[in-house]
Amino acid sequence: MIAFINVALLTLLAVVTVAIVRQRSLFAAVILSGIYSFLMASVLIVLDAVDVAMTEASVGAGISTVVLLATLHLIKTTESRSVRPRILPMFVVLGTGAFLVWGTLVMPPYGTADNIIHKHVVPRYINDTIKETGVPNIVTSVLADYRGYDTLGETTVIFTAGIGVMLLLGGRRRRTKSGQDGRSP
Repeated sequence: MIAFINVALLTLLAVVTVAIVRQRSLFAAVILSGIYSFLMASVLIVLDAVDVAMTEASVGAGISTVVLLATLHLIKTTESRSVRPRILPMFVVLGTGAFLVWGTLVMPPYGTADNIIHKHVVPRYINDTIKETGVPNIVTSVLADYRGYDTLGETTVIFTAGIGVMLLLGGRRRRTKSGQDGRSP
């Protein structure tokens, strides 16, 4: 049953991806991006990564969609046609995709107990968490102590992106009010 759900969700992800690429309406592309993030959160729930799924749902489907819709309010909503040929980007995408698929062929099957991570890292976390961190909850110790710099980095990236968007939107608003963008106030 889980395999069927995974196949259905991944098929929907592929369909939404193709729909996003084919859109000329930026509004439709933003909405489809929100749908993609929601589907990706559903895939993560099926894979038992609920914490990552909640982050994807809130940031990907929630905040990103709202920020992109607010940005569309300030600009035109139809993409202009490209005059350049699209063959080189297609080869780059296909080459990158083939490289990624080739890289996954040598990976061990997902979820097997004899994977390398279960032989070295997991036993250390289970056996040494309390004496190394003083935190009795293994998940909390991994996220806060062992991966603390990673979590700090993720938070810094999201904060910086948010500040950048606010500066871009705020700069547009100030120029419009003062009449510097060529339009009459």
